Amino acid sequence: MRQDEANGRILILHNYYRQTGGEDAVVAAERELLLGKGHQVSFYTKHNDAIADLSPVRLARLTFWNQEAHDEIAALCRRESIWLAHFHNTFPLISPAAYYAAKAQGVPVVQTLHNYRLLCANALLMRDGKVCEDCLGRSPWRGVLHRCYRDSFGATAVAAAMLCYHRWKRTYSQMVDVYIALTEFARRKFIEGGLPPEKIAVKPNFVHPDPGPGTGAGGFALFVGRLSPEKGLPTLLRAWERVGNRLPLKIAGDGPLAAQVQDAAKRNAALSWLGQVPSAQVMALLGEAAVLVFPSECYETFGRSIAEAFARGTPVIASRLGAMTEMVRHGETGLFVKSGDADDLAAQVELTLSHPSEIAAMRKACRAEFEAKYTAERNYKLLMEIYERAIAASRQR
Repeated sequence: MRQDEANGRILILHNYYRQTGGEDAVVAAERELLLGKGHQVSFYTKHNDAIADLSPVRLARLTFWNQEAHDEIAALCRRESIWLAHFHNTFPLISPAAYYAAKAQGVPVVQTLHNYRLLCANALLMRDGKVCEDCLGRSPWRGVLHRCYRDSFGATAVAAAMLCYHRWKRTYSQMVDVYIALTEFARRKFIEGGLPPEKIAVKPNFVHPDPGPGTGAGGFALFVGRLSPEKGLPTLLRAWERVGNRLPLKIAGDGPLAAQVQDAAKRNAALSWLGQVPSAQVMALLGEAAVLVFPSECYETFGRSIAEAFARGTPVIASRLGAMTEMVRHGETGLFVKSGDADDLAAQVELTLSHPSEIAAMRKACRAEFEAKYTAERNYKLLMEIYERAIAASRQR
């Protein structure tokens, strides 16, 4: 990378969700990484708390095209001599209009694909508790019939119409120079969904600072994440009815199934719900945990808590599905279970209890996996290569 490029100002753009999640944490981590490497960074954000003050019609219009955001971003690019714009989430308040604002100022555009929003109205490729590919590579209007987004015909129609409009306008194929998929699995799905293969690079998320390996001596299993159906919470709770006190389970996180988790913890002494836990405490828990349980039942694009567990040397019991099949190696860095199968999950947990020497070997393999794939230094190198690729692609236009 040329020196003038290395000193160029990077614009990070992100639409925050009402409930803080892994995506927001990744945005913060990448921003800190860039600042720590001496880059100048600008930040443009919207927050979904503002939705409460918008009428449904106004929200729908902004989802399609937010002219105010367009104009603000164009002015920011000019005023601060932006070198590259890195988008994380534009839905719904920033809108795809932001791509046009950056490109009009000659600014290369990078978009990280944290979820499947460009392929699916609900961004999960999931319906009725199961993986769904009905709209993959096709019109998203099938999702409207099933009210896939927020269980609302109107909200799903807006999301689907926005996708159709910007596909017709060729926004996603022409206005983005490079997409970042977090795993090869996710990249394949986006290609199936119609994104140009030559524009999709793969760069995982990372863990920084390096927390160092833990002991795993806490005598408990750990779940970290959003308490929602797609994360496999009902399956997890059923599995622990069988596991019981042989390996207590701590659940860290919040979400729509919080009340269900709380009720289960009252009935089952082996369960404890910690609520939303600060990241430093999560890392401490991961270091003490015997295993991380990751029973997600959707096509994850990445498993951030899996990478964090590996940083602490903690094996992972994960569903054999989506990105987990790429991140976890069965018998080496963890164990696979059949998605949605509480009995299989319980059996795999009990297997860890009866093979302590094998789990000790897994801890070393997990830590080696982190050092090979999920460090900040490796991630920074990959990110700079992607930025160079975006600049080269933008210059060819």
